[in-house]
Amino acid sequence: MGNLKRTPLFDVYKHYNGKTIDFGGWELPVQFSSIKEEHEAVRTKAGLFDVSHMGEFELIGSGSLPFLQKMMTNDVEKLENGGAQYTAMCDEKGGTIDDLIIYQLANNHYILVVNAANIEKDFEWLKGHLEKDLVLKNVSNEIAQLAIQGPMAESILQKLSPDFDLKKIGFFKFNKEVNLKGKTALVSRTGYTGEDGFEIYCKPEDTIDLWNDILEAGKTEGILPCGLGARDTLRFEANLLLYGQELSPEISPLEAGIGFAVKLNKEVDFIGKIALKNQKENGLERKIVGIEMMDRGIPRFGYSVFRDGRKIGTITSGTQSPSLKRNIGLALLEITSTKIGTEVEVEVRGKRLKAVVVSTPFYKRANK
Repeated sequence: MGNLKRTPLFDVYKHYNGKTIDFGGWELPVQFSSIKEEHEAVRTKAGLFDVSHMGEFELIGSGSLPFLQKMMTNDVEKLENGGAQYTAMCDEKGGTIDDLIIYQLANNHYILVVNAANIEKDFEWLKGHLEKDLVLKNVSNEIAQLAIQGPMAESILQKLSPDFDLKKIGFFKFNKEVNLKGKTALVSRTGYTGEDGFEIYCKPEDTIDLWNDILEAGKTEGILPCGLGARDTLRFEANLLLYGQELSPEISPLEAGIGFAVKLNKEVDFIGKIALKNQKENGLERKIVGIEMMDRGIPRFGYSVFRDGRKIGTITSGTQSPSLKRNIGLALLEITSTKIGTEVEVEVRGKRLKAVVVSTPFYKRANK
Protein backbone atom coordinates (compact mmCIF):
# COMPACT_ATOMS: atom_id res chain seq x y z
CA MET A 1 0.00 0.00 0.00
CA GLY A 2 2.60 2.51 -1.11
CA ASN A 3 1.94 6.25 -1.37
CA LEU A 4 -0.98 6.12 1.07
CA LYS A 5 -1.41 8.90 3.59
CA ARG A 6 -0.93 8.03 7.25
CA THR A 7 -2.09 9.63 10.49
CA PRO A 8 0.26 10.40 13.41
CA LEU A 9 -0.93 7.17 15.04
CA PHE A 10 0.14 4.83 12.25
CA ASP A 11 3.15 3.40 14.09
CA VAL A 12 0.93 2.66 17.11
CA TYR A 13 -1.52 0.48 15.17
CA LYS A 14 0.75 -2.58 15.19
CA HIS A 15 1.06 -2.44 18.98
CA TYR A 16 -2.72 -2.91 19.18
CA ASN A 17 -2.84 -5.51 16.36
CA GLY A 18 -4.43 -3.10 13.91
CA LYS A 19 -5.25 -4.47 10.45
CA THR A 20 -4.97 -1.64 7.93
CA ILE A 21 -6.65 -1.06 4.57
CA ASP A 22 -6.68 1.57 1.85
CA PHE A 23 -9.51 3.93 2.74
CA GLY A 24 -9.80 6.76 0.24
CA GLY A 25 -6.04 7.09 -0.09
CA TRP A 26 -5.34 6.64 3.63
CA GLU A 27 -3.82 3.59 5.32
CA LEU A 28 -6.19 3.17 8.25
CA PRO A 29 -7.14 0.34 10.64
CA VAL A 30 -10.28 -1.56 9.68
CA GLN A 31 -10.17 -3.41 13.02
CA PHE A 32 -7.97 -4.15 16.02
CA SER A 33 -9.71 -7.14 17.60
CA SER A 34 -12.90 -7.82 15.63
CA ILE A 35 -15.58 -5.58 14.17
CA LYS A 36 -18.31 -7.19 16.27
CA GLU A 37 -16.30 -6.94 19.50
CA GLU A 38 -15.45 -3.29 18.87
CA HIS A 39 -19.05 -2.52 17.89
CA GLU A 40 -20.33 -4.10 21.09
CA ALA A 41 -17.79 -2.19 23.18
CA VAL A 42 -19.08 1.16 21.86
CA ARG A 43 -22.72 0.21 22.39
CA THR A 44 -22.16 -1.00 25.96
CA LYS A 45 -18.90 0.51 27.24
CA ALA A 46 -16.59 2.70 25.14
CA GLY A 47 -14.41 2.67 22.05
CA LEU A 48 -11.59 4.90 20.83
CA PHE A 49 -11.20 5.83 17.15
CA ASP A 50 -8.41 7.52 15.21
CA VAL A 51 -10.17 9.93 12.84
CA SER A 52 -7.19 12.14 12.10
CA HIS A 53 -7.79 11.66 8.37
CA MET A 54 -10.75 14.06 8.52
CA GLY A 55 -10.20 17.51 7.03
CA GLU A 56 -10.28 20.85 8.84
CA PHE A 57 -10.53 24.34 7.36
CA GLU A 58 -10.14 27.56 9.32
CA LEU A 59 -12.23 30.55 8.27
CA ILE A 60 -11.49 34.02 9.63
CA GLY A 61 -12.81 37.45 8.70
CA SER A 62 -15.58 39.96 9.25
CA GLY A 63 -17.67 38.49 6.43
CA SER A 64 -17.42 34.89 7.64
CA LEU A 65 -21.05 34.51 8.66
CA PRO A 66 -22.59 35.87 5.42
CA PHE A 67 -20.18 33.67 3.46
CA LEU A 68 -21.15 30.53 5.38
CA GLN A 69 -24.83 31.41 5.09
CA LYS A 70 -24.40 31.51 1.31
CA MET A 71 -22.44 28.25 1.13
CA MET A 72 -24.33 26.08 3.68
CA THR A 73 -27.87 24.70 3.77
CA ASN A 74 -28.27 25.12 7.54
CA ASP A 75 -28.80 28.43 9.33
CA VAL A 76 -25.29 29.24 10.56
CA GLU A 77 -26.58 32.42 12.21
CA LYS A 78 -28.10 30.22 14.92
CA LEU A 79 -24.59 29.19 16.03
CA GLU A 80 -23.02 30.73 19.14
CA ASN A 81 -19.44 30.69 20.37
CA GLY A 82 -18.73 27.20 21.66
CA GLY A 83 -21.39 25.64 19.44
CA ALA A 84 -21.22 23.16 16.57
CA GLN A 85 -23.65 22.62 13.72
CA TYR A 86 -24.20 19.81 11.23
CA THR A 87 -24.88 21.06 7.71
CA ALA A 88 -24.58 20.27 4.03
CA MET A 89 -22.97 22.08 1.16
CA CYS A 90 -24.74 21.85 -2.20
CA ASP A 91 -24.23 22.73 -5.85
CA GLU A 92 -26.72 24.79 -7.85
CA LYS A 93 -28.75 21.67 -8.72
CA GLY A 94 -29.18 20.72 -5.08
CA GLY A 95 -26.70 17.86 -5.23
CA THR A 96 -24.58 17.32 -2.14
CA ILE A 97 -20.97 18.44 -2.35
CA ASP A 98 -20.35 17.33 1.23
CA ASP A 99 -21.84 17.09 4.70
CA LEU A 100 -19.79 18.68 7.45
CA ILE A 101 -19.68 20.18 10.93
CA ILE A 102 -19.05 23.86 11.63
CA TYR A 103 -17.47 24.93 14.93
CA GLN A 104 -17.77 28.58 15.98
CA LEU A 105 -14.62 29.41 17.96
CA ALA A 106 -15.44 33.12 18.19
CA ASN A 107 -17.28 35.77 16.23
CA ASN A 108 -15.91 35.65 12.67
CA HIS A 109 -13.78 32.60 13.48
CA TYR A 110 -14.84 29.09 12.45
CA ILE A 111 -13.46 25.60 11.93
CA LEU A 112 -15.10 23.46 9.25
CA VAL A 113 -14.65 19.68 9.57
CA VAL A 114 -15.08 17.91 6.24
CA ASN A 115 -14.89 14.35 4.95
CA ALA A 116 -11.38 13.13 4.22
CA ALA A 117 -12.10 12.14 0.62
CA ASN A 118 -13.47 15.61 -0.10
CA ILE A 119 -10.74 17.82 1.39
CA GLU A 120 -9.30 19.10 -1.88
CA LYS A 121 -12.68 19.32 -3.63
CA ASP A 122 -14.33 21.17 -0.74
CA PHE A 123 -11.45 23.58 -0.32
CA GLU A 124 -11.47 24.53 -4.01
CA TRP A 125 -15.26 24.93 -3.97
CA LEU A 126 -15.16 27.26 -0.97
CA LYS A 127 -12.11 29.11 -2.26
CA GLY A 128 -13.84 29.65 -5.60
CA HIS A 129 -16.67 31.51 -3.85
CA LEU A 130 -14.48 33.30 -1.31
CA GLU A 131 -15.00 37.02 -0.89
CA LYS A 132 -12.41 39.66 -0.06
CA ASP A 133 -11.26 40.19 3.51
CA LEU A 134 -11.85 36.51 4.28
CA VAL A 135 -9.05 34.08 5.07
CA LEU A 136 -9.62 30.37 4.41
CA LYS A 137 -6.87 27.95 5.40
CA ASN A 138 -6.63 24.20 5.00
CA VAL A 139 -5.28 23.26 8.44
CA SER A 140 -5.87 19.51 8.10
CA ASN A 141 -2.18 18.72 8.62
CA GLU A 142 -2.07 20.84 11.76
CA ILE A 143 -4.94 19.08 13.55
CA ALA A 144 -5.34 15.44 14.57
CA GLN A 145 -8.59 13.96 15.80
CA LEU A 146 -9.60 11.18 18.17
CA ALA A 147 -13.13 10.08 19.03
CA ILE A 148 -14.13 8.35 22.27
CA GLN A 149 -17.66 6.98 21.99
CA GLY A 150 -19.99 4.98 24.19
CA PRO A 151 -21.97 5.20 27.45
CA MET A 152 -18.77 5.24 29.53
CA ALA A 153 -16.94 7.77 27.34
CA GLU A 154 -17.49 10.70 29.69
CA SER A 155 -16.39 8.93 32.86
CA ILE A 156 -13.25 7.62 31.14
CA LEU A 157 -12.21 10.92 29.57
CA GLN A 158 -12.95 12.74 32.83
CA LYS A 159 -10.02 10.90 34.41
CA LEU A 160 -7.69 12.85 32.10
CA SER A 161 -9.32 16.18 32.93
CA PRO A 162 -9.71 16.55 36.71
CA ASP A 163 -9.87 20.37 36.49
CA PHE A 164 -12.73 20.58 33.99
CA ASP A 165 -16.20 19.04 34.32
CA LEU A 166 -17.02 17.43 30.96
CA LYS A 167 -20.72 17.52 31.83
CA LYS A 168 -20.55 21.22 31.03
CA ILE A 169 -20.13 20.32 27.36
CA GLY A 170 -23.63 19.78 26.00
CA PHE A 171 -24.63 17.95 22.83
CA PHE A 172 -23.06 19.64 19.79
CA LYS A 173 -21.18 22.03 22.09
CA PHE A 174 -17.45 22.23 22.71
CA ASN A 175 -14.68 23.76 24.80
CA LYS A 176 -11.63 24.76 22.82
CA GLU A 177 -9.12 24.56 25.66
CA VAL A 178 -9.58 21.39 27.69
CA ASN A 179 -6.52 20.15 29.56
CA LEU A 180 -6.22 16.39 29.03
CA LYS A 181 -3.33 15.20 31.18
CA GLY A 182 -1.19 18.16 30.19
CA LYS A 183 -2.30 18.29 26.54
CA THR A 184 -4.61 21.12 25.44
CA ALA A 185 -7.35 20.08 23.01
CA LEU A 186 -10.69 21.19 21.62
CA VAL A 187 -13.24 18.71 22.97
CA SER A 188 -16.75 18.51 21.52
CA ARG A 189 -19.71 16.33 22.45
CA THR A 190 -20.18 14.97 18.95
CA GLY A 191 -19.65 11.65 17.20
CA TYR A 192 -20.57 9.25 14.43
CA THR A 193 -21.88 6.21 16.30
CA GLY A 194 -25.29 7.03 17.76
CA GLU A 195 -23.82 6.90 21.26
CA ASP A 196 -22.75 9.64 23.66
CA GLY A 197 -19.14 10.63 23.38
CA PHE A 198 -16.54 13.19 22.44
CA GLU A 199 -14.37 14.17 19.52
CA ILE A 200 -10.95 15.49 20.46
CA TYR A 201 -9.06 17.90 18.20
CA CYS A 202 -5.41 18.10 19.18
CA LYS A 203 -1.91 18.76 17.93
CA PRO A 204 -0.54 15.88 15.82
CA GLU A 205 2.43 15.52 18.18
CA ASP A 206 0.05 14.98 21.14
CA THR A 207 -1.97 12.21 19.49
CA ILE A 208 0.04 9.18 20.57
CA ASP A 209 0.15 10.22 24.23
CA LEU A 210 -3.59 10.98 24.27
CA TRP A 211 -4.41 7.68 22.55
CA ASN A 212 -2.39 5.68 25.08
CA ASP A 213 -3.63 7.73 28.06
CA ILE A 214 -7.30 7.27 27.10
CA LEU A 215 -6.93 3.52 26.59
CA GLU A 216 -5.11 3.23 29.94
CA ALA A 217 -7.77 5.32 31.70
CA GLY A 218 -10.54 3.14 30.32
CA LYS A 219 -8.91 -0.23 30.87
CA THR A 220 -11.11 -1.20 33.84
CA GLU A 221 -14.25 -0.09 31.99
CA GLY A 222 -13.38 -2.27 28.99
CA ILE A 223 -12.60 0.41 26.40
CA LEU A 224 -11.30 -0.91 23.08
CA PRO A 225 -9.41 0.70 20.20
CA CYS A 226 -11.77 0.63 17.22
CA GLY A 227 -11.32 0.66 13.47
CA LEU A 228 -13.24 1.67 10.37
CA GLY A 229 -15.30 -1.53 10.35
CA ALA A 230 -17.03 -0.80 13.65
CA ARG A 231 -17.25 2.89 12.78
CA ASP A 232 -19.25 1.94 9.70
CA THR A 233 -21.61 -0.55 11.37
CA LEU A 234 -22.22 1.85 14.27
CA ARG A 235 -22.99 4.88 12.09
CA PHE A 236 -25.12 2.72 9.81
CA GLU A 237 -27.27 1.35 12.64
CA ALA A 238 -27.78 4.92 13.87
CA ASN A 239 -28.83 6.03 10.36
CA LEU A 240 -25.90 8.42 10.10
CA LEU A 241 -25.08 8.97 6.45
CA LEU A 242 -21.85 8.20 4.61
CA TYR A 243 -20.77 10.55 1.88
CA GLY A 244 -20.34 8.72 -1.41
CA GLN A 245 -23.15 6.33 -0.52
CA GLU A 246 -26.17 8.07 1.06
CA LEU A 247 -24.97 11.51 -0.03
CA SER A 248 -23.40 12.56 -3.33
CA PRO A 249 -23.73 15.16 -6.10
CA GLU A 250 -26.53 12.95 -7.44
CA ILE A 251 -28.38 12.74 -4.09
CA SER A 252 -29.77 15.83 -2.39
CA PRO A 253 -29.90 16.37 1.38
CA LEU A 254 -33.71 16.13 1.20
CA GLU A 255 -33.58 12.78 -0.58
CA ALA A 256 -31.02 11.55 1.95
CA GLY A 257 -33.28 12.45 4.87
CA ILE A 258 -31.33 15.31 6.43
CA GLY A 259 -33.95 17.96 5.76
CA PHE A 260 -33.44 19.16 9.35
CA ALA A 261 -30.12 20.63 8.14
CA VAL A 262 -31.74 22.41 5.18
CA LYS A 263 -33.28 25.73 6.20
CA LEU A 264 -35.27 26.84 3.18
CA ASN A 265 -36.85 29.65 5.19
CA LYS A 266 -33.59 31.47 5.95
CA GLU A 267 -33.42 34.78 4.11
CA VAL A 268 -30.09 34.10 2.41
CA ASP A 269 -30.26 32.47 -1.01
CA PHE A 270 -27.70 29.75 -0.34
CA ILE A 271 -26.31 27.76 -3.24
CA GLY A 272 -28.82 25.07 -4.20
CA LYS A 273 -31.74 26.71 -2.38
CA ILE A 274 -33.93 27.16 -5.47
CA ALA A 275 -33.44 23.55 -6.59
CA LEU A 276 -34.11 22.19 -3.10
CA LYS A 277 -37.16 24.41 -2.65
CA ASN A 278 -38.59 23.16 -5.95
CA GLN A 279 -37.83 19.60 -4.91
CA LYS A 280 -39.73 20.04 -1.66
CA GLU A 281 -42.68 21.90 -3.17
CA ASN A 282 -43.09 19.45 -6.05
CA GLY A 283 -42.62 16.44 -3.77
CA LEU A 284 -39.66 14.08 -3.59
CA GLU A 285 -39.46 11.44 -6.30
CA ARG A 286 -37.20 9.21 -4.20
CA LYS A 287 -35.63 9.03 -0.74
CA ILE A 288 -33.41 6.96 1.53
CA VAL A 289 -35.22 4.38 3.70
CA GLY A 290 -34.29 1.46 5.91
CA ILE A 291 -34.92 -2.11 4.78
CA GLU A 292 -34.71 -5.45 6.53
CA MET A 293 -34.18 -8.73 4.70
CA MET A 294 -36.90 -11.34 5.04
CA ASP A 295 -35.00 -13.95 3.02
CA ARG A 296 -31.43 -14.95 3.86
CA GLY A 297 -28.93 -12.60 2.25
CA ILE A 298 -27.04 -9.39 2.98
CA PRO A 299 -27.86 -6.24 1.01
CA ARG A 300 -24.69 -4.54 -0.19
CA PHE A 301 -23.87 -1.14 -1.66
CA GLY A 302 -24.99 -0.93 -5.28
CA TYR A 303 -27.40 -3.90 -5.23
CA SER A 304 -30.63 -3.28 -7.18
CA VAL A 305 -34.02 -3.16 -5.45
CA PHE A 306 -37.21 -4.29 -7.20
CA ARG A 307 -40.94 -4.16 -6.63
CA ASP A 308 -43.51 -5.97 -8.75
CA GLY A 309 -40.75 -6.99 -11.13
CA ARG A 310 -39.54 -3.44 -11.76
CA LYS A 311 -36.34 -1.82 -10.49
CA ILE A 312 -37.20 0.95 -8.02
CA GLY A 313 -33.84 1.81 -6.52
CA THR A 314 -30.48 0.71 -5.12
CA ILE A 315 -28.89 -0.22 -1.81
CA THR A 316 -26.63 2.53 -0.44
CA SER A 317 -25.38 0.67 2.68
CA GLY A 318 -25.99 -2.78 4.08
CA THR A 319 -24.65 -5.37 6.51
CA GLN A 320 -25.61 -7.86 9.19
CA SER A 321 -26.45 -5.63 12.14
CA PRO A 322 -24.37 -6.56 15.20
CA SER A 323 -27.11 -5.12 17.45
CA LEU A 324 -30.17 -6.56 15.73
CA LYS A 325 -28.48 -9.76 14.51
CA ARG A 326 -30.41 -9.25 11.26
CA ASN A 327 -29.49 -8.30 7.71
CA ILE A 328 -30.42 -4.68 7.10
CA GLY A 329 -29.74 -1.91 4.62
CA LEU A 330 -30.35 1.65 3.56
CA ALA A 331 -31.82 2.08 0.09
CA LEU A 332 -32.59 4.96 -2.24
CA LEU A 333 -36.07 4.10 -3.50
CA GLU A 334 -38.85 5.63 -5.56
CA ILE A 335 -41.12 7.56 -3.20
CA THR A 336 -44.12 5.32 -3.90
CA SER A 337 -42.23 2.38 -2.38
CA THR A 338 -40.98 4.04 0.82
CA LYS A 339 -43.91 3.47 3.18
CA ILE A 340 -43.00 1.37 6.22
CA GLY A 341 -44.17 -2.18 5.65
CA THR A 342 -43.76 -2.09 1.88
CA GLU A 343 -42.34 -5.39 0.58
CA VAL A 344 -39.53 -5.21 -1.97
CA GLU A 345 -36.89 -7.51 -3.43
CA VAL A 346 -33.11 -7.08 -3.34
CA GLU A 347 -31.04 -8.71 -6.06
CA VAL A 348 -28.26 -10.59 -4.28
CA ARG A 349 -25.87 -12.53 -6.52
CA GLY A 350 -28.44 -12.89 -9.26
CA LYS A 351 -31.31 -13.87 -6.95
CA ARG A 352 -34.14 -11.58 -5.90
CA LEU A 353 -34.67 -11.92 -2.16
CA LYS A 354 -37.59 -10.56 -0.14
CA ALA A 355 -37.14 -7.52 2.11
CA VAL A 356 -39.39 -4.99 3.82
CA VAL A 357 -39.15 -1.25 4.42
CA VAL A 358 -38.60 -0.51 8.14
CA SER A 359 -37.96 2.43 10.43
CA THR A 360 -34.56 3.78 11.43
CA PRO A 361 -32.33 4.22 13.46
CA PHE A 362 -31.94 0.45 13.57
CA TYR A 363 -30.01 0.26 16.85
CA LYS A 364 -32.85 1.84 18.81
CA ARG A 365 -35.11 -1.01 17.74
CA ALA A 366 -32.54 -3.41 19.14
CA ASN A 367 -32.66 -1.64 22.51
CA LYS A 368 -36.45 -1.60 22.90
